[in-house]
Amino acid sequence: MLDKLQLENVLFLDIETVPEFENFSDLDETKKELFDLKTQYQRKDEYTSEEFYERAGIWAEFGKIICISVGYFTFKSDIRHFRVTTFFGDEIKILKDFSNLLNNHFGQPQHVLCGHNAKEFDFPFIARRMIINGVTIPQKLNLFGKKPWEVPHLDTLELWKFGDYKHYTSLKLLTNVLGIPSPKDDIDGSEVAKVYYTDKNIDRIITYCEKDVIAVAQIILRLRGEDLLIEEEVIHV
Repeated sequence: MLDKLQLENVLFLDIETVPEFENFSDLDETKKELFDLKTQYQRKDEYTSEEFYERAGIWAEFGKIICISVGYFTFKSDIRHFRVTTFFGDEIKILKDFSNLLNNHFGQPQHVLCGHNAKEFDFPFIARRMIINGVTIPQKLNLFGKKPWEVPHLDTLELWKFGDYKHYTSLKLLTNVLGIPSPKDDIDGSEVAKVYYTDKNIDRIITYCEKDVIAVAQIILRLRGEDLLIEEEVIHV
């Protein structure tokens, strides 16, 4: 079925998240206690809640989105381009701008969203942060009452599993085995919070996020048996 997919109907995306506050001490006492309870199983006796707080960005209840990068194919007279852009800044503005994109340009039945491990992370994280911030969830992210085959989401991790639900493959590993240029040649997810809060270098994070989006698109091309994108075909807008 993947070969029947119209690439111009796919919105590729990736998000970057960090702890909602820079330091554990910035949380009020109730939130500190809730974080302690939330992470108790993962921490065990190895870390205190404060030491573990650097990982808070993986939970929508304790993290926030600092950028959403998206990419989409365009075809004109057999000329292929892949356009990439990023929403960043205030989280509520990021969420509203992304919602407007979905509603106005990728909201039709034929449109699908695609990411790597996005069904487990990106899609639910965005939806939860929208609810927390009072942003209306667009239909492409609202899964209430939908049957599995009605969900308009593609996940390259799921596609690579081929039904093996025990198997996890990172984006870095998958691009390596498929001969795709690595998107992880600068920073990785564990360094994003430091680059954001300490270095205050959002541009570096945006570059990293956009490389992930391009990598996901490249994986889809490889799975379809098509030529990979070359640098001249990628347009940053």
